[in-house]
Amino acid sequence: MPQELAYVIITPYSLHKSRTGGILARLITRTGLDLVGARMFAPSKELVKEYSEAIVSANDPQDRRIQELIRDYILLNLSPDPKTGARRRVMMLLFQGEDAVRKVRGVVGNITTERRSGETIRDTYGDLIMDEDGKVRYFEPAVLAAPNAEEAKIKAKLWARYSDTDGGILEDTLTYPAGETAQRTLVLIKPDNFRFPTGRPGNVIDFFSRTGLYIVGIKVHRMSVAQAVEFYGPVKEILRTKLVDVVASKAKVALEKELGFSLPAAEVKQLGALLCPLYGDDQFDNIVRFMSGRTPRECDEKLMREPGTEKCIALVYEGPEAVRKIRDVLGPTDPSKAPPGSIRKEFGQTIMINAAHASDAPEAAVREIGIVNVAENNFRKMVEELYGEV
Repeated sequence: MPQELAYVIITPYSLHKSRTGGILARLITRTGLDLVGARMFAPSKELVKEYSEAIVSANDPQDRRIQELIRDYILLNLSPDPKTGARRRVMMLLFQGEDAVRKVRGVVGNITTERRSGETIRDTYGDLIMDEDGKVRYFEPAVLAAPNAEEAKIKAKLWARYSDTDGGILEDTLTYPAGETAQRTLVLIKPDNFRFPTGRPGNVIDFFSRTGLYIVGIKVHRMSVAQAVEFYGPVKEILRTKLVDVVASKAKVALEKELGFSLPAAEVKQLGALLCPLYGDDQFDNIVRFMSGRTPRECDEKLMREPGTEKCIALVYEGPEAVRKIRDVLGPTDPSKAPPGSIRKEFGQTIMINAAHASDAPEAAVREIGIVNVAENNFRKMVEELYGEV
């Protein structure tokens, strides 16, 4: 069966209510598909108009009344605010695999007044409430997804056409009280969360939702070796110089076991100083391999800059004290020292395999967002690779 791309649009309301993590977890675990693309959009009037016009279609097996209800919802809720002109945030996810559209639609569910105890995303997060006369009192679909492969192709290409002008790291979509200053910070959901289809990426995002911050950028990213070397560059010197005591202790235990006699403290200290740079370089290579799938020694100049084999999700969060709030929820680098309820306590294993990375200062966030290039439009690339030029 040929590969398909299935899109899911998380609505402004679902984003505002921090339901992103729960939605993503269900999509990954229940479809078994590969999450290959993600992009934030602030749809223009032109995009909303074209998308709404494409909703009512003879190719859609849903009842025409439901199609019209969705069309009207899109016009009302995805368009820029008519009073302020501010654009609204939506998140577009792309899943790839065999029979992808049907699998995604099965998890998303159809729009109905009969709830099925949370069986689908719309059962849990959506609402369709009618009055006694059969008129709609309230409607929230939670997510938007295509009903079949042909509709998915048409609409994915439509959004891809606007993905440069209307998508990326969003600006001016949020307002704050007077005197409140917003920060931005980067989060990387690390490769250990993607070894097999699991809800962990969504669960980690759920934890971060406690901060009350807003997602303004997202990208599915495969870090190149060159990016990993630059990203973790500040750590390298620390590893080479600050772990003398750790290396000395390891060397003492290993050598005393092998040689059968105790080593004097002065010689142990010298061993630590001698071996620490080598140990640090090896640890740094392990970090680069963990994030990109390769080490610099395994690459020529061309391979250094190619996307790595490991996948992560890069997120840009915005809001007051964003750096501190994210790091409070994340917990310290060593999961064994992380407090209960923190991400690294719940999902981390070691100092390196610790679920997620977060910037430790606003200046670091600017640097790291640039290295990962969260604004890069690989969303359009994914659509064009499968469906041709948009």
